[in-house]
Amino acid sequence: MKIFVPGRICLLGEHSDWAGGYRRINPDIEKGFALITGTNQGIYADVEPHPTSLVLSSVTPDGTEHGPYEIPMEPSALLAEAERGGFWSYIAGVAYQVLTHYHVRGLVIHNYKTDLPVKKGLSSSAAISVLTARAFNRVYDLKMTTRGEMEMAYQGEITTPSRCGRMDQGCAFGNRPVLMTFDGERLDTTELRVSDDLYFVIVDLQAQKDTREILARLNRCYPIADNDTEAGVQKLLGPINKRIVHQAIDALHDADAERVGALMVEAQDFFDHYAIPACPEELTAPVLHRVLNYEPLKPHIFGGKGVGSQGDGTAQFIARSAADQQAVIEIIERDLKMPCLKLTLSSGPKVRKAVIPAAGFGTRLFPASKAAKKELFPIVDRDGIAKPAILLIVEEALNAGVDEVYIIVQQKDLPAFETFFNVQITIENYNKLPRHFQDYARHLLDIGQRVKFLIQTAQEGLGHAVYMARDVVGDEPFLLMLGDHVYRSHTDRSCAQQLVDAYNQHGKSILGLRRTVEEQIGSFGTATGIWMDDDSGKVINITEFAEKPTVDYARSNLQVSGLPDGEYLTVFGQYVIKPQLFAYLDEHIHHNVRERGEFQLTSALDRLRQEDGFLGMEVEGKRYDIGQPEFYLETLRTFRED
Repeated sequence: MKIFVPGRICLLGEHSDWAGGYRRINPDIEKGFALITGTNQGIYADVEPHPTSLVLSSVTPDGTEHGPYEIPMEPSALLAEAERGGFWSYIAGVAYQVLTHYHVRGLVIHNYKTDLPVKKGLSSSAAISVLTARAFNRVYDLKMTTRGEMEMAYQGEITTPSRCGRMDQGCAFGNRPVLMTFDGERLDTTELRVSDDLYFVIVDLQAQKDTREILARLNRCYPIADNDTEAGVQKLLGPINKRIVHQAIDALHDADAERVGALMVEAQDFFDHYAIPACPEELTAPVLHRVLNYEPLKPHIFGGKGVGSQGDGTAQFIARSAADQQAVIEIIERDLKMPCLKLTLSSGPKVRKAVIPAAGFGTRLFPASKAAKKELFPIVDRDGIAKPAILLIVEEALNAGVDEVYIIVQQKDLPAFETFFNVQITIENYNKLPRHFQDYARHLLDIGQRVKFLIQTAQEGLGHAVYMARDVVGDEPFLLMLGDHVYRSHTDRSCAQQLVDAYNQHGKSILGLRRTVEEQIGSFGTATGIWMDDDSGKVINITEFAEKPTVDYARSNLQVSGLPDGEYLTVFGQYVIKPQLFAYLDEHIHHNVRERGEFQLTSALDRLRQEDGFLGMEVEGKRYDIGQPEFYLETLRTFRED
């Protein structure tokens, strides 16, 4: 298993993590707020289980190989290694914490690449700590959430001589901006998204700073300010920081690079005014300010500031464009002889494609399914138009913003689908239609331009059907909707749009969920997990999938906090999935890994959960099953009115 964890940079709000921590002593202190993001560089490792030990090796950036170094997976040995300090200590410290909380064996961790500068305020020690926590989590399926990995990494790192803050562990979220809120001992995290790419440059100032001295001096200003300097520091890290960070959240969301740059400049000016008097020896930072004010950079940037504890360590700029980002790097490396790193905050790949499996026979609807595919059975919509079920599903996908819809069919059924979406009715029949139906006939052909068909030659399970879309989906996330379900939202956003929006916010695969009483869960895929700190209050970090579980198993393993007794979260029938899924399906198909005689989707989804994480969202809407006569009849009765 391969794992990558990036470094972490504080865009705005440095020092607010420990400052907000003082609220446990003095509640009049403002909460700490910081905007952080992962870098584009980090630590890469291959990991696998080991029966008795930690077996560690690494390749440094100069190509030198270190190790293998073996530590018995025993508390005393791990603790001794952690307290010794150095690179291996972080791994040992986290392993010690994991062993304290879980029943695990050992790990082999080969750190084969590191392109993250160390000791430059980019949280390299936190990255290796998070990588270790994630490795144990994935190899032994410990069902830790991202927050759980962060906490395990933090506890492991403070077992070593390092005294990192909780902000450092934010690298666990990857290359996405995150708002971290520090309130005494409590940490809240909110993942953010940008609507377009933003281009930053990180500069190693090639100078010296004493981080411990900076922290010691600033900490003297807490918990009670005894003079104007200390009051100024509390004002800087309190209300001033709160205002700037929350304005920056809106600017990041809108990808307003100019506004972000202006806020960075403002934050640096306030830092200089209020923080330098508390530690002038370290925070006057002549090298930092010379770089920030270097005139040749001005045409290419919107602003810049110091990083981390500030001082002459690292600087960051926000560039006007990708070309300007490269120009800034070239100017600094040529004129100032300082190495630079690119940091691009990306809006991420959009969900442009939908996949709808529709190749099943429709056994439970025989003999009607002999006359017409169940996906072509009619349903009367709210507008009074009788539409085949597949059209309702396609319309929902297109309304969610996708550009292309791929329907998976059998070869013999292709003409019926193509005729519906791509062939206009005869002119004689067209002329018989009322005007609004003529308009709809033309609308159908417009939809047909965005609908394509894939052939499944043998019906070997839902996983096999989805695999048919591998080549057309490519390296993009995709919306998966089942062909024998239609959906009705209870809000002004369709069910599919709710899922796509949640994917765009969190950047992880996500499936729709609905509440189901325990008497029925034997017919559905079921999921459990931990509720996230999400504005909607309806997103869980999934820790387990189960395909059609027994009631006894569900009672023991699948209950979700906050749900009434006897209710569980089952699959709604819509998903947004990252393309890594296809690699797992490919492995199952080529090695003939079947469940109940078929290639199933659930086991591949669970593998994706283990290796990349998976979310579930309780959809505000209703699913209508048309795959069984009694459910189809209920759909006909209620779909138009609901």
